[in-house]
Amino acid sequence: MSSSPANPLAPATARAVAFVAARRAGAEELGVQLAGLIGDPDELVGELRRGLGGLADPEYATGQQFVAPGIGEVLGVRWPLLSTVARTFRDATRRDSPAPLLFVAERLFRETPLEFRWLAFGILERLLEAEPERAWQLLRRGAREAADWITVDTLAHPYGRGILLEPYRWAELEQLVFSTSRWERRLVGSTVATLPFIDRRAGRHPEIATHGLGLVGDLIGDAEPDVQKALAWALRSLVLADAPAVERFCRREAITARADGDGHRAWVVRDALPKLDPAVGAELRDALAGVRRRPGAPPTSRAAGTAARFSDMNLGGPLPEPPLT
Repeated sequence: MSSSPANPLAPATARAVAFVAARRAGAEELGVQLAGLIGDPDELVGELRRGLGGLADPEYATGQQFVAPGIGEVLGVRWPLLSTVARTFRDATRRDSPAPLLFVAERLFRETPLEFRWLAFGILERLLEAEPERAWQLLRRGAREAADWITVDTLAHPYGRGILLEPYRWAELEQLVFSTSRWERRLVGSTVATLPFIDRRAGRHPEIATHGLGLVGDLIGDAEPDVQKALAWALRSLVLADAPAVERFCRREAITARADGDGHRAWVVRDALPKLDPAVGAELRDALAGVRRRPGAPPTSRAAGTAARFSDMNLGGPLPEPPLT
């Protein structure tokens, strides 16, 4: 009897596990050290740079560049280690005033390696209750400056937390559907997708599906694959809030995609089908047979159409931010 084929990824996985295990204690120590420096953001940044350098894995940095082309400068700190630094820092600063933490986050935004910014997002998420306006101001800046899907999807968690704390912030996402940046438009889908997992009660209320499907409805037909992936992710997640509503939505969009030969729209619906009732999934898969994306096809979304009509009014363009005070 022949043996089953070896998993080609097993050696790399084993190496990654060993790499993280060997450095976890160092990551915990770094988080504690940083907590003692929150009164001096410049010194904290210097210590963080030295510490992250010791946790970096060049092989992981190469992998990040491969899966997120154009990501920019990264040190290559594996997520379990970066999360350990963030967790120990959070625990050690639990009783500290929000004000110095806010300025630490702002200082981290000025550093080039993206790990600094990703750590800042976690700090800002903590501050959304105590310093909601100033924390949100920095999160908006993070959205405006994002240039890769890893940063966008990391930012989606604090964005989602802010919406659950202050529902009027849905309006922020309603504005981003018109953004000229595909990364801001992706943030809309990523945030909606994240909401059911941030809070398993509030994030799975049917009202979340109502808001979320409205935003997906504005963006579906977007020509950017990065946006399409986030929209499909959002639909799969919203099944946890209101599965029948998601099924009705997908049926409507499948009919439109079939009638118009809209491959952008069809791709999103098709990618969401695994989370729908199997019978519904089979029905819609058959309905979309042969409807494929075409290279260079223009966007068909409502948001794109509206933005085009008001292009001379800077709809979707960046707005100046006041200084952090």
